[in-house]
Amino acid sequence: MTSEGWGTPPVEPISQHYIVCGGNALAHRLILELVEHYEVPVVVLVADRTRDHAPQIEQLEGVAAVVEYASITDEALRAVSIGTARGLALVEGSDQENIHAALSAQNHNPDIRIVFRMFNQRLGENIERLLKNGAALSGSATAAPAFAAAALGRPNSVEIEGRYLHIAFDEAITSDRVCVVADQIDRRDLSKIRLLPAQQGDSAEFVRLAREFGDDGPIRPGGVRREAAPVVSAEAVEPVEPADPESPEAPVAPVASADPETTETPADPEVAETGQEPEEEPTGTAALQVLRIEPRVPIGWRRRLRWRVLDTMRFFTSARMRLVLLTALAAVLMSFGVLWYLNRNFGWTVYISLLDLAGAAQPDQLSDIASGSGTGGIWQRVAQVVITICGITFAPVATAIAVEVLGSGRRGQPRNPGAGTRDHVIVVGLGNVGTRVATQLHDLGVPVVCMERDPQARGVAAVRALGIPVVMGDGPFEEQLRRARLKHSRALVAVSGDDATNLEAALEARHGNPEVRVVVRLFDDDFAGHFYKTLDNAASRSVSYLAAPAFAAALMGREVRGTLSVLRHVLLIAELAVEAGSGLIGLNRHDLEDEGGVRVIAVRFAPGSQLQWGLPDRTRRLVPGDRIVVAATRSGLARLNTVTGVS
Repeated sequence: MTSEGWGTPPVEPISQHYIVCGGNALAHRLILELVEHYEVPVVVLVADRTRDHAPQIEQLEGVAAVVEYASITDEALRAVSIGTARGLALVEGSDQENIHAALSAQNHNPDIRIVFRMFNQRLGENIERLLKNGAALSGSATAAPAFAAAALGRPNSVEIEGRYLHIAFDEAITSDRVCVVADQIDRRDLSKIRLLPAQQGDSAEFVRLAREFGDDGPIRPGGVRREAAPVVSAEAVEPVEPADPESPEAPVAPVASADPETTETPADPEVAETGQEPEEEPTGTAALQVLRIEPRVPIGWRRRLRWRVLDTMRFFTSARMRLVLLTALAAVLMSFGVLWYLNRNFGWTVYISLLDLAGAAQPDQLSDIASGSGTGGIWQRVAQVVITICGITFAPVATAIAVEVLGSGRRGQPRNPGAGTRDHVIVVGLGNVGTRVATQLHDLGVPVVCMERDPQARGVAAVRALGIPVVMGDGPFEEQLRRARLKHSRALVAVSGDDATNLEAALEARHGNPEVRVVVRLFDDDFAGHFYKTLDNAASRSVSYLAAPAFAAALMGREVRGTLSVLRHVLLIAELAVEAGSGLIGLNRHDLEDEGGVRVIAVRFAPGSQLQWGLPDRTRRLVPGDRIVVAATRSGLARLNTVTGVS
């Protein structure tokens, strides 16, 4: 790898390469995807090679050059050999800057594939129409569903034609699963996960039953009968043949199964020697499943109404003012009861009470009292006096609220959560990701409270339009979380751009509410590993880790419908079109699928037809017009590109 100085082109002429513009975390992950999984030459254009992830990018093997320019100008594009490049990824900068750079790149190279990051997805779709070969993606929109789902304690899902694909673990796996996506999961060492393991054939279940209930009685997988399991000495234990002849060193390893309850292990010589079962490694299985309907969070209308009413009161009044108003209201109601008791006429009582509140009551004259034509005695006069005095309190308060709302524009300011806020999710950080997460949770009907230290953050205006409360200020997290009503919350999602800040918010939240679920945005894998080991009821997600595979696949011309998290690993759901001249023509499921890389989960055999899920015919070959939906790892999708002739 070579790195170049300011404004100079790569040392050696280069062509058929891919250009990544940006030095942020997403650019870092994207470059890793391209050089490790797609094995293509990459040239990087950064604004400052000393900031963000640029120093780490310069050290990556496979990067052909790093060029430094303050902005993406025509000169900068020529410096990275835009005319001979195959693809361009714009993953940093504002929407306007990326649009300008994409249009400029197309002028230099009309055939280049352009993938650009856009927060405004609607605008991105319109810009795609102006480009000959371009795609607009949003990293925050790609990653936000995973954060929202983790906050609610349920798996993330990807929608495919009205069905929702999600990852289920262990006992949550049902019989209608699409395929097993991971096994041998050790949550204490996430590197041991096997993604997309060898797929069982249609006869696998019958073979398992035959081995379970053979002619000579139940036997264990691996050939050892259950009756023979209790042994008294090591010499009495016969060697056990491994279930997999290719793995003779692991005869006692748990057999991976789609049904964890039926998985057993052969007899272990260590049991006979020590008389105790050895400590088993925690293992598990994950499967891809289909939901007919995306489950919504059930929140009763009474709870929702109570939250709205109390929050509205909190918006218009302070705690001291609410105390005064409630005291006055109690006095008015008590006086109203006295009037109604004395006169036994509800309509007249309401009438006279309203007049007293408005200060329009006529006092009795001494002559009226002497003649016996007064209002009705001492208690009625006392009640009317109380109502009139309370009316003096209500009138200016109502006037002040009206003037403040209509005159000063308080309605446009972020508001704090009300006293009735319950079972809500606290979102820390209103950047691109935080705004998407808060919006998605709000759309699901989940109460949300946001925390943001920068009053100029772009997400403040977005959540304000939705009526979501925002706790503003740069004070200590303890005070901010108290104002966000941490003790009554169900989860906290920390998605600021700094790992340390996110971790601090999570630890402070757990200290204030030991039962709260925490979801933290972390870039560093080692940091995330320590996080998982330290906290229970917690989840970690990386925006760049979730979004980079989608950007890389789009740069290669693949349509990624979404990403699913298998703990810290990523599974891509991609849709491939079989077009004239495509390398997919003539291939069947045997050709497309490979262990640990790709699973075909649905096929459409003609334009406009229904998707066929779990097609059993593995020999039917693809023809132009077909479309397939695959679940793939990052490397698996890259290998599929190679097989089909896409690079």
